[in-house]
Amino acid sequence: MKFFKVSLTGLFFIFLLTSCNQYGKVLKSRDNKYKLSMADKYYAAKKYHIAQQLYEQLYPVYKGTDKFEQIYYRDAYCFYYLEEYKDAENFFKGFLDVFPNSPRAEEVSFMYALCYYMASPKLELDQTNTVKSIGLMQTFINAHPGSNRIDSANSIIDICRGKLETKQSDAADLYYKIGQYRAAALSYADLMNDFPGSDNGETYKFKEVKSYYKFAQLSIPERQEERYEKVITEYRDFADRYPDSKLLKEVENYSNLSQNNIKAIENEQTKTSTQR
Repeated sequence: MKFFKVSLTGLFFIFLLTSCNQYGKVLKSRDNKYKLSMADKYYAAKKYHIAQQLYEQLYPVYKGTDKFEQIYYRDAYCFYYLEEYKDAENFFKGFLDVFPNSPRAEEVSFMYALCYYMASPKLELDQTNTVKSIGLMQTFINAHPGSNRIDSANSIIDICRGKLETKQSDAADLYYKIGQYRAAALSYADLMNDFPGSDNGETYKFKEVKSYYKFAQLSIPERQEERYEKVITEYRDFADRYPDSKLLKEVENYSNLSQNNIKAIENEQTKTSTQR
C-alpha cells in the first residue's frame, strides 16, 4: 500500500511535469495556428489561465482577421471564469467598443453589467459596484427589451437594491442605537423615498416617528414644542399611508404623548408669563 501511494505521487508529478513542458512548448511555438488551436483546447478544458496567456500572445497576429472576435470574446470570459472581474469588465466593454454590431453584443452587454454585480463586496464595504450594476442592468433592459436575459437582469437589480436598502437601513438603525435621533429619523425618511416599493416601508415610517419623538424629548426646552409638532405631523402621514397597520396604535401613542407634552409646555409658559 505504501508503494502504491508513492507510485501515485510519482505519477502525479510526472503528469504535472509533462503538462508544464507541453504548455512551455505551446507558448514558445511560432506556429500560430497550432497555438490558437491549443488555446481553444485549454479554454474548453477550463484551463483559463493558460488559455488567456495564449490568446494574449495571438492578439497582434489575428487583429483585423475574422478570428479576432472570438479570441477577444474568449479572452474576456477567461478573466470572468478566473474571477478577475475588473479585467473581465474591461474586456467585455472593449469587445462592445471593437465589435458593436456583433451577434454576441447582447450577451456581452449583459456580461459587462454582470461583472459589476459579481464584484459587489460585502455589505459593510463601499457599494459603488452594486450601484453601477443596477445602472448597467437597467441600460441593458432598455437596449434589449426582447432579450431572454431580461428576467435575470431584473432579478439582479432586485438583489442589488435589496442590498443597498439593507445597508442604508443598518445605518439608520445605528444612528438610533447611538442616540443620534434626528439623523435616524432623516435616514428612515430617506429609506422611504429611495425604496418606495419596499415591504419594510411601514416599519421605516414607524421608526421615523419614534426617532422624532426621542429627538424632541432630548431637545432644549425652547425647541421642544416645534419638534413635538413634527412627531404629530409624521403620525398623521403614517395614518394616511397605513390606515390598517398593526403599528398604528403605537404610533398614535407617540402623537398623544407629544400633544400632552405640548400642552404641558404651553401651560408652563402661561404660568411663567402670569408670574411676571
